[in-house]
Amino acid sequence: MTRVEFFTGPAIAPQINRLSALRIAVFQEWPYLYDGSLSSEQGFMEGFAQSTTAGIAIAFDGDEPVGASTCLAMTEEDDHVTLPFREAGLDLSKFCYFGESVLLAKYRGQGIGVRFFELREAHARTLPGVESTTFCAVQRPQSHLLRPADAIPLDNFWRRRGYLPTDLICTMRWKQVDSTEKVENRLRFWTKRL
Repeated sequence: MTRVEFFTGPAIAPQINRLSALRIAVFQEWPYLYDGSLSSEQGFMEGFAQSTTAGIAIAFDGDEPVGASTCLAMTEEDDHVTLPFREAGLDLSKFCYFGESVLLAKYRGQGIGVRFFELREAHARTLPGVESTTFCAVQRPQSHLLRPADAIPLDNFWRRRGYLPTDLICTMRWKQVDSTEKVENRLRFWTKRL
């Protein structure tokens, strides 16, 4: 039986090691194709434990984490995430950024992703001044050689949650399973007004 719990601040710290390994496992898959390291993931996750606005929804099967979904005030996000908003003249303080969502394949389609959105939106509503939530998703061509034949875009799932795609695009670089060097990737933002 799976359950989803929400963690903030120092309560995130004990989860870091197991979440880092989970993130690497899921992000290696389509569409992110991320070839990450445990040390870099742990360093990234430690930032959430030190943040005053961050939260992480974690799905557990027994005591084992099988999925996780992050959020924090956009004002705390890195420049590569905030740049499109700043260039568009948008007020960062009005947004809560929904970062990475990972869920092991065998647990998908059971409502956990919906719960991730519910818990993060509830957290966003507690942040002063936040009016909207946003996330970005990597853009991959239909012709990509590593695209699985049964790959289903999540656009309809996101639309059912009330999110709409925007013209805001950011770029991020990461080492991929099909590359020896970091590759630049384009990610499109989706937003929802709370």
